[in-house]
Amino acid sequence: MTGAVLSSNSSQHKRSAERGGKIVFTTFGSHGDLNPYLAIALGLRHRGHHPVIATSASYAPRIREIGLDFYPVRPDLPPKHNAPQVFKEIMGARSGTEYLLRRVLLPYLRESFADLSAAVRDADLLISHPTTFAAPIVAESERIPWASTVLSPLSFLSVFDTLAIAQAPGYRHVKRLGPGVLGVLRRIAKRHCLHWFRSILELRAELGLPPPAHPIFEGQHSPDLVLALFSVLMGKPQPDWPTHAQITGFTFFDSSHESALAPRLAAFLGSGPPPIVFTLGTLAVRDAGAFFIESAAAAERLNSRALLLVGSDPQHQSLIHDNKSLPAGVIACDYAPYSAVFPRASAIVHQAGIGTTAEALRAGRPMLVMPCAHDQPDNAARAVRIGVAREIKRHSYNAESAASELAALLSEPSYASCAAAARQHIAAEDGVTSACDAIEEYLSTRGKRAHKGR
Repeated sequence: MTGAVLSSNSSQHKRSAERGGKIVFTTFGSHGDLNPYLAIALGLRHRGHHPVIATSASYAPRIREIGLDFYPVRPDLPPKHNAPQVFKEIMGARSGTEYLLRRVLLPYLRESFADLSAAVRDADLLISHPTTFAAPIVAESERIPWASTVLSPLSFLSVFDTLAIAQAPGYRHVKRLGPGVLGVLRRIAKRHCLHWFRSILELRAELGLPPPAHPIFEGQHSPDLVLALFSVLMGKPQPDWPTHAQITGFTFFDSSHESALAPRLAAFLGSGPPPIVFTLGTLAVRDAGAFFIESAAAAERLNSRALLLVGSDPQHQSLIHDNKSLPAGVIACDYAPYSAVFPRASAIVHQAGIGTTAEALRAGRPMLVMPCAHDQPDNAARAVRIGVAREIKRHSYNAESAASELAALLSEPSYASCAAAARQHIAAEDGVTSACDAIEEYLSTRGKRAHKGR
């Protein structure tokens, strides 16, 4: 069934897949691009499989700390000497996605292919992230079963859905033109960006593989199994989704290694009313600009306590160590686990990355979303439609506008009510179990086919 929604009740059925298979997950990006796969990998390990994470070398310590095998796959995250400019380019609203693909990822396609080819030796299954362009090539050249994933509904680029596309802000308003016209626009977009992927065509030709489907449209999806690792709250199946797409629900990674709160933060949270939490995730925070200064001032205008999660960027470290630089009742930390702090917030202000949005929905707290680039505008629009969020444009974000939006968010009971309902819905889903069930069913089905064909 196209776009089926997996039920966690399927775990009650007897699993027929053989245990012990080596399953390689490959991904690239922020923590929001890594954590969903860590969660599934741990679930599969519990079932007796051998999961492996193949991604940027920077994540090796984190992955090994939780006991998973790791293979480095180039490129790594941007080097420190030019990271500020690289992250600024990546977070550009109109050109960020093109920059990420053409300047950060695709120049390393051959290195990615070589690294991933080494990682999948003796593997039973390869599972890919939407931007791991070497994965389909490795799967075909090594003749390894391949399942793909998407983390947010935008990746399906459905002409039947209401999309908010960063590169085309007016696109959401042309839905009334209907799927036929939107299909024409989609074909134009495919032709426009096809030349970005010349390196993929060249590598496939050298390997004797046929030309691929478009790498960011049909070509990113496995013909056998596509796991949509998000809640049905964020997007329902559409007629033009891949035939084997299945919604699992969010897959949350909760690590005992990372769940403890620093004593200073724990004391702050326990010393007064719930604060507003301001965060930009682990990617947009590298191009924060004045976001945290303006956010602190907004909290002061509202006479509200606030927690600023400022990341590791040196320009914000003074906010952590200099108490006089922030208003009373506002503190800054470099990091805190969302699963521990979001449920204790009065509201959450964030960039609408899919991982941050998922954690905010799970916490059941109203949100003010300030999308920057990539899938963030679409995630933000969906959170608004669910009724849990208000949206503010990045270029309009300052102390006055943020305080005004937050006052409206906190004074209107419907936001808290919808957020509570979303939390209950998310709690009833079990994305990890559903994803593991689907993977085992796929392996079992392929095994039966292979045995039958002997």
